[in-house]
Formats: sequence, structure tokens, C-alpha cells
Amino acid sequence: MNIVTISIVAAAAVAGIIIGALAVSRKDRKSSQELQAELDSRRKEAEAEATRILKEARVSAQEEALRLKKEAEDSVSQRKSDLHQQEMRLLKREQKIDKKKELIDQKEVELLEKEKRLQKRASRLDNKEKEIASIIKKQTALLEKISGMSESEAREQLLRSFEEEVRQEAATMLRKIEAETRERADKKAKEILSIAIARYAGEYVAERTVSVVPLPNDEMKGRIIGREGRNIRAIEAATGIDLIIDDTPEAVLLSGFNPVRREVARVALERLVLDGRIHPARIEEVVRKVEKEIDTSIREAGEQATFDVGVYGIHPELIKLLGKLKFRTSYSQNVLQHSLEVAFLCGVMAAELGLDVKKAKRIGLLHDIGKAVDHEVEGSHAIIGADLAKKYGESKDIVHAIAAHHEDIKPETVMAVLVQAADALSGARPGARREMLETYVKRLEDLERIATSFKGVQKSYAIQAGREIRIAVSSDKVTDAEASLMCRDIAKKIESELSYPGQIKIIVIRETRAVEYAK
Repeated sequence: MNIVTISIVAAAAVAGIIIGALAVSRKDRKSSQELQAELDSRRKEAEAEATRILKEARVSAQEEALRLKKEAEDSVSQRKSDLHQQEMRLLKREQKIDKKKELIDQKEVELLEKEKRLQKRASRLDNKEKEIASIIKKQTALLEKISGMSESEAREQLLRSFEEEVRQEAATMLRKIEAETRERADKKAKEILSIAIARYAGEYVAERTVSVVPLPNDEMKGRIIGREGRNIRAIEAATGIDLIIDDTPEAVLLSGFNPVRREVARVALERLVLDGRIHPARIEEVVRKVEKEIDTSIREAGEQATFDVGVYGIHPELIKLLGKLKFRTSYSQNVLQHSLEVAFLCGVMAAELGLDVKKAKRIGLLHDIGKAVDHEVEGSHAIIGADLAKKYGESKDIVHAIAAHHEDIKPETVMAVLVQAADALSGARPGARREMLETYVKRLEDLERIATSFKGVQKSYAIQAGREIRIAVSSDKVTDAEASLMCRDIAKKIESELSYPGQIKIIVIRETRAVEYAK
């Protein structure tokens, strides 16, 4: 209705404006009648126009109202549809929530039931555990009675079985590590050792540890003994060496721990026998002269050794001790000659490794210096030698290498390991050392005894003059890994129980054979 009213007012306003305009413009030309007629005509036209406009406005208003109504109805319908959809979604969500709640309630009930069942089961398990503990206790007592072992003893046996398994695994790992290490080191080590051996050619040793003085006849034995034993007592007192006069034809044995004194006694006795004048005063005079000559010989031997090796600046006391090694033997190997060999071998290997050759030779020459006084001082000759080297101004590296060359202390330098290798090479080369038959046979027997003392060993054979032992084990009692571990254990036992020159190679042989016959 507001739009219709606005339309009427607008039409009347238009008509009034037109009438006013006409009245003003024609005021002077027309009369009032004409004016009135014209006004009526204009009014009718205006009214007709207003009616037409009104009708159009009504129609337009009705159309607009219908449109707005339709839009409103569409909007309401859309809104209702949206509300309905939202309501349906909410209803579905509510239904889902209800279902979830029901499931949760059901699960809570199930959990409560399970909890009750678990409590009952736990109670039953506690009872079972008590029953089992009681049964185990009874069974343990029965097993202890049957086996004759207590629980602690059975536990120890079980631990031993576990220990064997662990040892087997350790042996397998050890074999792998050793194989990898050997693969890297063997080639270079063999090359260096072969070069050192090839470049040094030493003489074979043919000395004995017991001094023997030949006599022209057996009557000389009586003259050496003298009236009531005066001469032999005088010789023993002057030299500090025991004379052994027995049934050995035309020979006298000299026995003593000091090789220098034994050499003095040997030379003095030879001169007395050659001279024929044997009495206490003459014995003392000859011994004094021989001692001076031997002292000079010792000093010259030490100086010659340092000259041969090319080592200078050694203390005179060390040179004198080196000369004493000329009269010292080890397994019939002359110690001074052995020291020279070790010095040359150390020098060759040091040159191959790019180390100080002069220092290596110095260590090799002095490594057994302790043997010159080991019969006078308590302790290992390696430690004694290290103390002497330190006392007479040798460097820390040299002192350490001397002390470590027999593993008295752990080697910590390359030089220490080098002198160990050179010492083993010199002592182990063919002909370097010689033993008495009884000692040799006993060492072979001890080697085989140690090997057969291990579980699973069938036979053992000491070969290569006791430098190698081969051990055959039962394949059903010893595995490959245990064979490797057994090899190391046998080596350690040999090292701890036996004394021997050089090194001994241990080979454990295990094989499995399948035999069948075709008929």
C-alpha cells in the first residue's frame, strides 16, 4: 500500500504542476472560462493519467509483492530444508553418540568382567605358583638325591656349560680377528724377516757348557791333587772353581757358575800342566797372571764387538760386561756372538721399517748384558740388564727395550718388539743352540704330556726337534672353534710350564671322515 500511495501523490503533484504552468502562461490571453475548460480537460487527462499510473503502480506493486512473497517463501523453504538437513545430521550424530555410548557401556561391562576373570586367574596363578614352587622344591630335593649334587653344584655345572658356549663363541670371533690381522700383517712381516735372515749368515755354534782340561797322562791327576790335596785346594781357592777328577781318562772337569773364573781356571791349569811345576805358590802366581790376561782379553772382546756393530759412546763398564759374554753360553750358544747376531738383525729390520738403525743395533748388542752378572745378582737377566744400562747412562728407550725383550714388562715401543723378534731369530736358527740328549728328550715328552692333558685330544706328536707339536683331536668332542681356542690354551700352558729356546709351533688337527663301501 505504500507504493500505491506514493504513486497517487506523485501523479497529483505532476498534474498540479502542469495546471499551474498552464495557468501562468495563459493568464493574459485566455478567459477564465476557457481556462476553466482547459483546466477541466487537463484535470481529466491528469486524472486519467493518474489512474493509468495508479493501475500500473498497483500492477507493479502486486508483481513486486508476489515476487517478494515468492522470494520469502523460497527463503523460508530453503531455510526449512537446511534446518531439516541439520536436524537430520544432528539426529544421526546423536544416534552415533548413543551407539558409541552403548558400546562404551558394553566395553566397560566387558572390562569389568575381564577384570574379575583376571583377578580370578591371578588368584589361580598364585595358587599354581605356590604349587609349582612346592613341586620344584620337591623335584629339586629329588634331583639332588638322585644326582648326588646340591643346587649350588648344579648351578656351577650349568654355568660351566654356559662358559663353554661363550668360550666357543669367543674362539670363533678370535679366529676371525686373527685371520684378518694375519692377512694384513703376514706379508710385511715375512718380507722383513726374510730380508733380515738373508742378509745375515752366522756360524754354527759348537761350544760346551762344561770346561775340560786334557792331561798328557793319568799320573798328572795325582800331581794336580797334590800331597793331602794341597794343590787342588789351592787351585779351587785361587779360582773359585771346582775341579772334578774322576775316572775320565786323561781329563779334568772344571765346574763353576762364573764363566770367566772357569776360563781363568782352565787356562791356568793348562799352563801348570805344561810347565810341570804344580805347588800352591806357583798356582797363585799363574792364576794372577792369567786373570790379568783374561781381563785384557775381555776388554778387547767388548771393544771389538762395539767396533764390529758400529756402535760408539758405550760406557767402559758396559764394554767390559760385553767382553765377559764371550765366556758365557746359553744352550751352548755363545752369548756375545748371539748379541752380535741380534744387533745385526735389529739393524736390518729397523732399516726396512725406516727406524733409527744405530739405536736398534745398540739395543740388540746390549739386550743380554744382564747375563754377564746374572749369577751374582738376583732376578731376571732382562731386568738386571735394564738396570745396568740405566746405571751407565743409556736412554729410556734402550732401557725399556732391554727390560721387555723377554716379556718381563710389556713392550711399549717398536724397538722393544724389534729386539724380541731378532732375539727369537738368533736363538731359533738351525745350529744356533744345542742341548744335552736328556734335556732334549724330556722337553719332547713334556710337550706331548701337556698336549694330551686337554680333553678331546687323541694323539700328539712333537716334531722338528721340538719346535713344532701336532695334536689330533676327536671331531665329535671338539668343534672347529674349540680347536682354535685349545691351540691358544696349549700355547699358554707350554709358555708357563716349559723353558725352551726360540719358539714352538702348535698345530691342532680336527677332521671328519665319511666312509662307505660300494658292494
